[in-house]
Amino acid sequence: MYMNEKIIRMVKDTDAQEILSIYAHYIKETAITFEYEVPTLAEFTKRIREISSDYPYLVCWLDGNIIGYAYAHRQMERAAYQWNAELSVYIDKSHLHHGIGKALYSALIKILRMQNVCNLYGSVTSPNKNSEKLHEAFGFSKLGIYHKTGYKCGAWHDVIWFEKNIGDCSLEPEPFISIQKISKNAITEILSRISKTIFDRNLSF
Repeated sequence: MYMNEKIIRMVKDTDAQEILSIYAHYIKETAITFEYEVPTLAEFTKRIREISSDYPYLVCWLDGNIIGYAYAHRQMERAAYQWNAELSVYIDKSHLHHGIGKALYSALIKILRMQNVCNLYGSVTSPNKNSEKLHEAFGFSKLGIYHKTGYKCGAWHDVIWFEKNIGDCSLEPEPFISIQKISKNAITEILSRISKTIFDRNLSF
C-alpha cells in the first residue's frame, strides 16, 4: 500500500474501538445522532456483529487508521419490508469533504443491489447540509419531514427522510440475500474498484 492510499473494506470486530471513537464525537458534540450516551465497547461491538451478519458494514482505512464508516440495516421488521434498507455514514471530523462518504455510499449501494434490495432510505437530522447534499448527489428524493421529533443540544430538531429506488418494483422480487451468501470475490472487486476512484467526483451510482 502507498502512503495516503485510502482503502474501503468490510468491517472486522477489531475495528470497533476506532469506529466508536468516530461515532462518539457525533454523540457528544452534535445532534446528527439522537443518542445521548456513548455506548460501551461491548455494546457497540455487538451492534456491529448484528448488522454485519446480514448487511454490508464498511470502513475507510488510511495509513493504519479508520477515517470513516458506513453500513446498511433493515429499515423495518415485517417480512414484506425485507427489500428495504436504511443507510448510515459517519466520517472522522478531520477527514470531511474528501469524497469518503460518497465512496462508502457508492460501495454500499452496489452491494445492496446484489442482495436484491429495492428501496433505500436515509434519515437526516436537520440542519445537516453535508448529508443532505450526499443523498441528493445519489439521486435520493426527499420523502418527508418529521417536525421537531428529537430534542438534543438544547433544541428541537426536524428529521428529513430520503428515499431511492434501486430495483424493479414492477416485478415479484427475488428474496433478500444475506451478505454472508454474497460472493466475497464480487464484494472485494467492488471495494477495490471504488477505493481506487475515491477522489473521483463522478463515481457511478
